[in-house]
Amino acid sequence: MLRSMYSGVSGMKGFQTKLDVIGNNIANVNTTGFKSSRVMFKDILSQTAAGATGATAEVGGSNAKQIGLGVSIGSIDTLHLAGSAMTTNNPTDLRIDGDGFFAVGLTAETDPENAFLTRAGDFHVDGQGNLVNSDGLFVLNTDGAVINVPTGSSFSIGSDGTVAMKDEAGEVNTDNRLAVVVVRNPEGLEKAGGNLYRVGLNAMPDGEEITFEAGDANAMAGKIVAGQLEMSNVDLTGEFTEMITAQRGFQANSRIITTSDEVLQEVVNLKR
Repeated sequence: MLRSMYSGVSGMKGFQTKLDVIGNNIANVNTTGFKSSRVMFKDILSQTAAGATGATAEVGGSNAKQIGLGVSIGSIDTLHLAGSAMTTNNPTDLRIDGDGFFAVGLTAETDPENAFLTRAGDFHVDGQGNLVNSDGLFVLNTDGAVINVPTGSSFSIGSDGTVAMKDEAGEVNTDNRLAVVVVRNPEGLEKAGGNLYRVGLNAMPDGEEITFEAGDANAMAGKIVAGQLEMSNVDLTGEFTEMITAQRGFQANSRIITTSDEVLQEVVNLKR
């Protein structure tokens, strides 16, 4: 009887975590570049009441008798599916049509291993002419340096990440190219808040380093689309369906605890 109560507790904890993840997904339904998450369950090691026996010529075999001990969280996966495109016509709003990530850094010169990755391309030009994100982090080029727009220059960003700057004399400079990072296992990235990711231990193979690539250096990186933003990939219909399922699961597991308690009460009352 105590087993059923503890199984119910584990189920309630699991569905509470699922509701936490669903709530975070729904809260970020309009967050630029947000990637939704999901919770996967796994059963806890079962208690074996009797082992299996093999069949012989004289006696048939029997299966093991096992009692499950509840559920636990198997994984919390980040789904790196592309979000829908929103056209803004703002030249500093960028979207990656592919699997790559923009690279941003805390300093104007940032090594790849110290960079943050993001799919949110709502960039701006600050007072010093630097291309930055909404939090003031520097948008990096393929050399790991900040992209600076001189005063009086008009600029555009091509599909391969090339930043074309036209000065007052009419000369065009195309030395800068946006860095686009390709990660072998995007689910291995760790969320750092502010639409940023850190490269986790399971994001890249052992010995392989993160590199700042140009937009066309790798087919997986994809093309850069100026004047558009990638919106959240949260599917509200699916999230509300999962929320109802989690709510019912939580209620059912609470009923297990209530029923087990009632049965235990009956056992206690047998002495009266």
